[in-house]
Amino acid sequence: MFMQTMFKKLRFPLLALVGGLVLLAAYTPPNLFEVTKNIDIYTSIYRELNTYYVDDVDPNKLMREGIDAMLESLDPYTNYISEAEMEGHRFQMTGRYGGIGAVIRKVDGVMTVVEPYEGFPAHLAGMRAGDIILTIDGKSCEGKDTDAVSNILRGSPGTEVEVEIKRPFGGAENQKLTLVRQEINIDNVPYSGMVRDDIAYIRLNQFTEEAGKNVAQALRDLKAKNTVKGVILDLRGNPGGLLREAVEVSNVFVPKGELIVSTKGKVEEWDRSFKTLNPAVDAEIPLIVLTNRGSASASEIVAGVIQDLDRGLVLGEQTFGKGLVQSTRDVPYKTKLKITTAKYYTPSGRCIQAIDYSHRNDDGSVGKIPDSLRTAFSTRGGRSVYDGGGIKPDVEILPGEYAHVTEALLTKNLVFHFANQYRAAHEGISAAAGFTISDQDWTDFQVFLQGKDYTYTTDSEALLEELAEIAEEEQYMASLQTDLSALRSKLKTEKEADVQKFREEIQQELETEIAMRYYHQRGAIEASFRYDPTIQEALKLFDNPERFGQLLQP
Repeated sequence: MFMQTMFKKLRFPLLALVGGLVLLAAYTPPNLFEVTKNIDIYTSIYRELNTYYVDDVDPNKLMREGIDAMLESLDPYTNYISEAEMEGHRFQMTGRYGGIGAVIRKVDGVMTVVEPYEGFPAHLAGMRAGDIILTIDGKSCEGKDTDAVSNILRGSPGTEVEVEIKRPFGGAENQKLTLVRQEINIDNVPYSGMVRDDIAYIRLNQFTEEAGKNVAQALRDLKAKNTVKGVILDLRGNPGGLLREAVEVSNVFVPKGELIVSTKGKVEEWDRSFKTLNPAVDAEIPLIVLTNRGSASASEIVAGVIQDLDRGLVLGEQTFGKGLVQSTRDVPYKTKLKITTAKYYTPSGRCIQAIDYSHRNDDGSVGKIPDSLRTAFSTRGGRSVYDGGGIKPDVEILPGEYAHVTEALLTKNLVFHFANQYRAAHEGISAAAGFTISDQDWTDFQVFLQGKDYTYTTDSEALLEELAEIAEEEQYMASLQTDLSALRSKLKTEKEADVQKFREEIQQELETEIAMRYYHQRGAIEASFRYDPTIQEALKLFDNPERFGQLLQP
């Protein structure tokens, strides 16, 4: 009986190790003896712990912690995906899942609908941003975290779920809604339209399945209905996704037969080069690609291709710098290992990986590749570009910083709540692109803020308190006390006027948030156009063909 129990407890790790030895047979590393020796040591330690440790050991938990610790020593992108996590992995790759179609998170401690996706069950049933989720199938959501509630709401398409909601503004009684789950397909192109009469704009949020097809169709539709003289492809905040979709998106603007990306790893047989396979939708139209620090991986492939081939301009912030390629490998019991198998290289030959995970410091930390070790490469037209630090834009637009009061209003969810109140009081608004709040709306917002907590510390206050501490230490406080008190009072008076002083940027956030209440994500994007400095700079470049051309010269 003891041996049967031991076998059951050890069956999973032993089978996993057998699977690992099968992989070793496919590729024989030069340090095979060391690998085999350490596997033997690991299984021996696991067996001894399982047999003799004073308390019962959970084999699954112990092994998972061992796997996670081992992978953590490599890079953040090499991960073990358990059977329970496969649905989340599928969603990352495809943008599809079974559920009601709503973004939820805790707002002020309660589970709240942040955004119902247009056209999906939550939206069709009448859910709005701001609705508080009280129960699901009769069970309270109190005390549950966002992941737990999301997992309950997700399920097989066609199944029903009953959700009880409370509407803080404009709803007297709680409502019970019966929703039928369906397959939710998150559109990787949430917006395509004309940012101006002659300039097309396409937002790509992620390189999930059919990203290339969707970008191509968006451009065809815009060209069919408008006289398009330039295209803005917005990759800001796009974390990447499927490599093949990066090739397909590039192919929308790059002609057939062009090298887009090559990959090189330990197993030479897996090294590949990817070229465009189809004629471009438009290989000539002036193109600007927008990037920021959140543009990574496949986004950087596309931005790098456009830059290396001098096909267009990259505008915005320097990108994240992820030049690594992951592949998924099947391991036992319907689980997978997502593993970094190669580095990718843009057409000029550069790898833009910014962090060197192969050389860790003594404390285990990793650092960025220093500028002194970065190598220059040339674009097709002879411009210098560099490896080792992401994609540096041709025209850099540094991110603006919000005032402390604006940040406080956003983080305290007061802009979010006022938009919900506004939606309850107004049945409709004008088109999102031209929507502005009135002076009366602004007055209503100021009234709304009365009694609300949005405390914050300005830089001036922080420096003043630092000065007070130093004065105390150096025994100057007695003579400075009156002056410091007067400064504190003055700062307090000035701070009380911050909402009005920074009305312009606060109003921009209010208008974007309110537009989302009526026109969903599309409305928020349209409302932001006139305030977005990067888009406005792109429009100036399109209006100045001479400068546009000069930026593409060596």
